Amino acid sequence: MANLFIIAAPSGCGKTSLVKALLENSKNLAVSVSHTTRKARKGEIDGENYHFVSKQTFADMIDNNDFVEYAEVFGNMYGSARSNIIEKLDSNINIILEIDWQGSRQVKQNMPGAISIFILPPSKNALLERLTNRGQDDKDTISKRMANSEREMSHYNEFDYLIINNQFDSALNDLKTIIDDFGNNIKNIELSLENQLLRHKYLFKELI
Repeated sequence: MANLFIIAAPSGCGKTSLVKALLENSKNLAVSVSHTTRKARKGEIDGENYHFVSKQTFADMIDNNDFVEYAEVFGNMYGSARSNIIEKLDSNINIILEIDWQGSRQVKQNMPGAISIFILPPSKNALLERLTNRGQDDKDTISKRMANSEREMSHYNEFDYLIINNQFDSALNDLKTIIDDFGNNIKNIELSLENQLLRHKYLFKELI
């Protein structure tokens, strides 16, 4: 039986890179393509990057309870359609939702069987270094991103599993292990929230 996985992380924790590598090394696994009201950017393909729809269409989908989660971001709406997820699950394809903790909370309410995974940095200094090394933002923007990441990290206890992205390959293996174990009807204990809190209690004191 296929499963729905929620993967969330603060900015700078490597979520996008991990999911991309995971897709390259896994079978029967896909990322849910979100609906959005924003205009397509150059090079983006409808149905591949996003399902681009009008504000009215999006509003109608909300009224019809078509989304398992949705949110407004910088004036545009984004949402994950229930029908797209169920279609893939019925085809025995595991689905990944790359969303934030607020989206995760919505999905858990609408699809209680979803498995949630939260990715954390090995330290605040490591997170700051990663955000700085991107070379995309000025100091003020980096400070705001750090503050936002700290707020997001405070919601770690709403997730089923925690992964510490210290070494990329190790974090990728942990992510793959969780998904593979569910495919074999095994609930991974080692990477569960409870166990990770015990193993990394000093890290959580520093991060949160």
